[in-house]
Amino acid sequence: MEEINLKELFDYFVSKLPIIIIVALLATLLGIIYGIWFQKPMYNAYTTIVLTRTDSNTGNNDSSITQSDVLLNQNLVSTYRAIITSKRILNQVINNLDLNITTEELEKNVSVTSEKDTEVIKISVNSENATDAKDIANEIERVFSNEIVNIYNIKNVTIIDYAEEDNIPYNINMPKQIILAFLIGFILSCAVIFVMFYFDTTVKSSDEIENKLGLPVLGVVPIKGVSKRRNK
Repeated sequence: MEEINLKELFDYFVSKLPIIIIVALLATLLGIIYGIWFQKPMYNAYTTIVLTRTDSNTGNNDSSITQSDVLLNQNLVSTYRAIITSKRILNQVINNLDLNITTEELEKNVSVTSEKDTEVIKISVNSENATDAKDIANEIERVFSNEIVNIYNIKNVTIIDYAEEDNIPYNINMPKQIILAFLIGFILSCAVIFVMFYFDTTVKSSDEIENKLGLPVLGVVPIKGVSKRRNK
């Protein structure tokens, strides 16, 4: 592998510095244009619920939480997460809100998570419309709570937080995107210039001839001067 002269490499980069800056600025401009005119803003809304005392329809008015209730709820968390994104729930949400989307499309924009070793479940919804994200999240929670009573004949879901409208898109961060676009343009231009330097076999100075051939340079012919004299 051919050794790289760091001084020559540095001088080569310095000579190409205007190109590097121009490419980096062009990449930054493209990033700004994409973020303003082409990138679709996405909004997120979420509601959180907790599984509480198991209230079966047995007429038992005891409001105390037992250890069996806690264990049952912890075991039900994974099951409830699957039920929330089931067609049974999402189809009702689409019909209730008169949404013009399919169940599969809605499912892709709904995520259900739970805190480890807790009975807290978080229902998050992404949408291009902030109001839709809020309404869908709250409707999913409402339909789910009602359906759990029908499925398990128990009422153990309590709302912690209702979904609220967030007018700031979560997927757009212009300062971060501008910096990232500039760095991408800078790094790519530097990589291309390095490749150009590495595969450049032309002799750039008399010192390079002496170093590579081990022979002294007796004289240098000014090619440009010769060309000018011939043109006369």
